[in-house]
Amino acid sequence: MDLFMMNCELLATCSALGYLEGETYHKESDCLESVKDLIRYLRHEDDTRDIRQQLGAGQILQNDLIPIIIQHGQDKQLFDACIRLMVNLTQPAILCFGKIPEDPVFRHHFLQVMSHLQAYKEAFASESVFGVFSETLYNLLQLDWESRQEEDNLLIERILLLVRNVLHVPADPYEEKKVDDDASVHDKLLWAIHMSGFDDLVKFLASAQREQQWSMHVLEIISLMFRDQTPEELVSAGQARSDEEKQRDSLELEVLRQKERAEKRTRTLERGTRHSRFRGSYVIQGLKSIGDKDVIYHRGLHNFKNYTHDQGKAVRRVHKRNQKAADCEGKRRSALNVRLFLREFCVDFLENCYNCLMFLVKESLVREQTQQHDETYYHWALSFFMAFNRGNGFRADLVSETMSNRAFHYIERNITNYYEMMLTDRKEATSWSRRMHLALKAYQELLLTINEMDRSRDESIRQSSDVIKSNIFYLMEYREIFLTLLRKFDETKQPHSFLKDLVESTHLFLRMLERFCKGRNNLMVQRKRVKRKKPRGQKQPSTSEPNQEALEETWKIVAEELKTSGFQLSEVVIENLVPFDAASETPLEEQRTEAMVRMQDALLAKLGPEALGLLRAAREVWPEGDVFGSADVEPEEELEILKQILYAKLPRSDPPEMEEEEDAVEFEEEELESVQVSEAEFNFLEFIKRFANPNIVRPYLLLLRSYSQNSSHTNHCITRMLHRLTVDLKMEALLFQLSVFWLFNKILNDPAAAAYKELVTFAKFVLHHFFLLAANNNKAYVELLFWKNVGAVRQMTEGYSKDGEGSKTNATWTEEEEEELRKLYEEHQDAEVPDIVEMLLPLLSNSNRTRRQVVVQLVRMGLVDSAKELKKQRKGTQIVLWTEEQEQELHMLYEEYRDSDNVLGDILKKLTAKRSRGRVVDKLLSMGLVSERRELYKKRSSSARGKSSATGMTEEEFLADLKGLTEDPMGEDEELEEEDEFEGSEEEGNEQERKASGGGGRRSKSFDPTVGKTADIGIMVHALQEEGMSGPLVWLQNCLNRTADDREDDGLSQPVPLVPLTEENEDAMEKKSFQRLLRKLGLRAPANEQEYFWRIPAKMKPSQLRGAAAALSPKEEVFQVDEEREGPRDPTKEFHEEQVSGEERTQALRALLLARKKKHPSGTHRGSTLAEDSESESALRSSPPKTSLKRSRVLDDDDDDDDDDMENAEDSPAIMDLTNDRDADSDREAVTAPAKRRRKMALIDDDDDDDDE
Repeated sequence: MDLFMMNCELLATCSALGYLEGETYHKESDCLESVKDLIRYLRHEDDTRDIRQQLGAGQILQNDLIPIIIQHGQDKQLFDACIRLMVNLTQPAILCFGKIPEDPVFRHHFLQVMSHLQAYKEAFASESVFGVFSETLYNLLQLDWESRQEEDNLLIERILLLVRNVLHVPADPYEEKKVDDDASVHDKLLWAIHMSGFDDLVKFLASAQREQQWSMHVLEIISLMFRDQTPEELVSAGQARSDEEKQRDSLELEVLRQKERAEKRTRTLERGTRHSRFRGSYVIQGLKSIGDKDVIYHRGLHNFKNYTHDQGKAVRRVHKRNQKAADCEGKRRSALNVRLFLREFCVDFLENCYNCLMFLVKESLVREQTQQHDETYYHWALSFFMAFNRGNGFRADLVSETMSNRAFHYIERNITNYYEMMLTDRKEATSWSRRMHLALKAYQELLLTINEMDRSRDESIRQSSDVIKSNIFYLMEYREIFLTLLRKFDETKQPHSFLKDLVESTHLFLRMLERFCKGRNNLMVQRKRVKRKKPRGQKQPSTSEPNQEALEETWKIVAEELKTSGFQLSEVVIENLVPFDAASETPLEEQRTEAMVRMQDALLAKLGPEALGLLRAAREVWPEGDVFGSADVEPEEELEILKQILYAKLPRSDPPEMEEEEDAVEFEEEELESVQVSEAEFNFLEFIKRFANPNIVRPYLLLLRSYSQNSSHTNHCITRMLHRLTVDLKMEALLFQLSVFWLFNKILNDPAAAAYKELVTFAKFVLHHFFLLAANNNKAYVELLFWKNVGAVRQMTEGYSKDGEGSKTNATWTEEEEEELRKLYEEHQDAEVPDIVEMLLPLLSNSNRTRRQVVVQLVRMGLVDSAKELKKQRKGTQIVLWTEEQEQELHMLYEEYRDSDNVLGDILKKLTAKRSRGRVVDKLLSMGLVSERRELYKKRSSSARGKSSATGMTEEEFLADLKGLTEDPMGEDEELEEEDEFEGSEEEGNEQERKASGGGGRRSKSFDPTVGKTADIGIMVHALQEEGMSGPLVWLQNCLNRTADDREDDGLSQPVPLVPLTEENEDAMEKKSFQRLLRKLGLRAPANEQEYFWRIPAKMKPSQLRGAAAALSPKEEVFQVDEEREGPRDPTKEFHEEQVSGEERTQALRALLLARKKKHPSGTHRGSTLAEDSESESALRSSPPKTSLKRSRVLDDDDDDDDDDMENAEDSPAIMDLTNDRDADSDREAVTAPAKRRRKMALIDDDDDDDDE
């Protein structure tokens, strides 16, 4: 951009800064205001970054800003403003545009901004500039933390950001055509940093405890300083070459010489002996041209072996999305003085800064106090400095912070996250691939460091290495990570260098794992197995339509039944019929069609009342259009509508298709249920078998294609893995593939093949085995066209099996075996055995038959109709229905043990037909023997009750016994619910039992006014409020009140789902404590997997709903003792009570307690009395007389009692009677006192104790 194209206002502002005369810069009087104006202009630039481009073209930073900070640095305000402006101008171009633009116009602007940044970087490569930065930063760091102002911290951060931005500018490949050991612009910048002493300040910031907030900035600067360096080059800087390096260089030189000789020999053969014009023309017999004739070859015969049909063809253009991912910028060797300076920096950094800095950075990353993707700097620093430490005389203490199990876990988690983001964020897959490459290199360096620790002379270091290895080899995630990365390698998103590091890391991990296993007889590792469930056999609905005669016969039966009942429906039928689900995602119109299908199904099943009930319920839901009849429809008209529905051809959803064979339908596997973690003995060869997969072998062969560019170590890693598969596992056929043989042929014909002895030997080994196999297998050459898995390899080498052979379900049966099976089945089919298949298996002559094969064959031979008849019986599923004798037995046992302390336990012991606790409880409820589960709870033993009346009982035992009366036995309720859930698998499919028991399971969950006493509900509400669930309780109360209003207005009663719309309500609905409250209120849990929400039952009346809603907002009542019933308290009696002994006090208190129970049988007075008595008991237990006097006043003094009641009036839960006819003599009355009241009285006692002491 030309300077004369600059905006006039911008040009005037730049002119007002000042001018440079020689080496002296003369600033204008309004220089500070001009700098601030430039900052303001940059804030309002457009998408093309026009202001930034104009300032870059005018070289404002080189000619004005840098001279100002050098010569006028003493002006603090001007210096701060110039630093702010330079930080903005040096901002990376990728941040200015968001990403590299694809539009050509914006791409041009992007390159313009990049060129200006490269010019800025060259201007900053001056010792004077960094001298100013170092001096300013040094003065700021000298200030104490208390005296450092906010402006000082901002200036420190801006200087660090400015240095970071300058170091971040990439090199210009067209301008900097530098060779190795020559100084580039980046090297000059590093040298200026070193000469100014800025590198020492960076190390100080990395190690100082009070400068921890700059840790992330320091790590970014250090990573950009070493951007073009490798640890190996820095380690060897200034040192003589070792014999190994000399040998490696000579080997590379020998390879190049052999290639040069081979090319020279080839050129000599191509010349020929005759003149070039008389080479002749030849016909290649057997090789057809485009037509039917043979190919005519117009070149010399010496060049014929290189002939191919592809000669002269245009190279096919590869689509952009299919192109291979490009590698990152290559490394270059800096000037020697720069490498020596960087080497010393690494040594000092490792000794003084590495551990503390990496700890701070890791903490910031874990707590998410950094910016996005800052973990990449952590990965780079870990891999770089640990590699430098290995090469520079390994010391484990210098890198102890990152040598731990936490580091392995953190990096493994990041690799997994990057892999998942590559699959989801496809537009940025390349960026995620680079981040994953950095994490993989860090993981590789951790393994290399552990390998180095194994060779240490220090015994403690070797023991630490063994501990870390035992952990990473034990966990499945660390073993599976390489398998996953190799299997999912994609060359279009991951570069060649990533594959190289992945192969080398896998080789190192397997070698360490192999050594670790050799020293141990049995190695236990963690194993995760996917637990699958077999589907319960369900008969598919018949798709055949009934004929006209069957429909007429059905209609006669249904019509006669409805006319006989007078079109009257029972209350049970009405409650259970809901034509639609308000919480379902299915549209309302589709639900209307489904309702008609349900009516048709009910009619076909000859369930006339159910079909009529559905019709009437659907009429209320969909009154528009009179689809289901008008509001005042006559019964005869309803009968006609049902007849039309019966004969109509309604659209039905197709049942899911089964892909299994007809004979093995029941063996279909369902979706994943859970992941089961267990321990197993590790087998190294079994683990290597996991690599015998074409998806894993292909990446190795892809890397092998570039064998001439690979290092000798990389080729060795590839060959070693292929050797493990072919030799250790004896799976040579895994590499019998045409592309692999083409690659082997290329290696064998390479002029420099002598340099790849290992590859040549391996290629000959594989080819030798193939030709041996081909002599016996005439299909071997065809097999070359396909990649093979383990099964195909076994068939290719051991022989191909016939169709069905080797299959568990399709095993062939001879005629003799079928006849034997038929006879055995006919002999034992009448035997009363629980499982006839288990009985037949040992009797068969072929002992290799499995249960599955026998079942399938029995079905195929027609001996049984379905495999479901032979399904293996589970424990507890033999008994389905309750017979009349079993019900009578249960009734007799209940009458016998109803007064027992453990009613349910005694019944289970004496019951003839053994059943689960949940089934017995449901049956007792359905028979009406008990009205609630609470009656079956285990009571306190009689010995405990007798002990309370004995004179030898201590006060502590009495109070503990008294406390037990007030506790709600929720634990046993939960236990029964868990058993019900456990028995849920048995109850599925047993509809007959549900009908026979009258829906006992559901009845136990239905709303019964006598089930939940308000005292218990108040305690549960109070506990939930303590947990912070006041909001969900208010929401539940509003739902109950709103449903009550709707049912009063409409007169309809149908189940209403509770749909939580906020995250708070949704979390509350998932908590067990909140679900217990819902059950207490009588709400119904989801009945099956098709229901997701809790529901308000249809049979709950509006009055019951309002009572339940009122119970959710308890108010503290004043629990007062009636003075007339108790009689006036005598102070002399109170004084006399202090003088009696401890045993007499206990007996007196017990007598008082029994008297109050007789006088106040209601739950309210009894709860308050028990609470006060428990407090009085604790008061009377105290030994000092003064304390006893004060505590007795809490109980007996009327004024104090009134004050205490008024004080706790807000905290005491109100007792609301949900039913007006509550039984006063019921043993299930709630006797609990208000929790907060008891706690406050206890606090009063404690305060009295403190005062007395």
